Amino acid sequence: MKVLVAEDEQEMRRVLVTALRMNSYEVVDVADGQAALEAACEGTYDCLVFDVMMPKMTGVEALRQIRAGGDKTPILLLTAKAEVEDRIDGLDAGADDYLTKPFALGELLARIRSLTRRNEDFSPKNLTIADVTLDVEQQEIRAQNAIRLAPKEAKLLEYLLQNVGKDVSTEQIFERIWKDDQEADVGLVWVYISYLRQKFNAITGKVAIEGDEGGSYRIHERA
Repeated sequence: MKVLVAEDEQEMRRVLVTALRMNSYEVVDVADGQAALEAACEGTYDCLVFDVMMPKMTGVEALRQIRAGGDKTPILLLTAKAEVEDRIDGLDAGADDYLTKPFALGELLARIRSLTRRNEDFSPKNLTIADVTLDVEQQEIRAQNAIRLAPKEAKLLEYLLQNVGKDVSTEQIFERIWKDDQEADVGLVWVYISYLRQKFNAITGKVAIEGDEGGSYRIHERA
């Protein structure tokens, strides 16, 4: 899983990044709120960890703009004990959880695990782009026509639709969709991207998946 860490205190950021990487997370780290906003808008993450008080833009301000753009990625805010109003503002702005400094690294990791599980368990029942709608529960896509998807096709399309406008790497897709299948090969990502493209043609949907084998993919409305 991939985590974005935004923390202006260099030593704290180093500790957070080290702990996450030791627990097999891929980590991107930045040192101010503006960089956090830009990284969140450009990349795909499973969780965002933002300090509240940062230069250029606070974590709460960055959070508010991220949510305004429609991004539903789980966000954990890190706050000082005295920042009660900031915690309230953060939760009102769309934060999923907060952790008060100082904290145990074990609790931080537990909070991240909880948020990422919750995000998977409570995804929307229907996701739409252009004229194409994915019924998550029924594993069906509809446009001018409708067609059922195989389970892995549905999970792949759901993941792409949760990250509209962002490039999602082959490695991220493979980890998300095939993480529990020890016999799976990363080449399956390209195979299933091809399957989805065929399904879009079958339902005459105005949607395309951009990208080549082994690279990153982006779903978008077809011109």
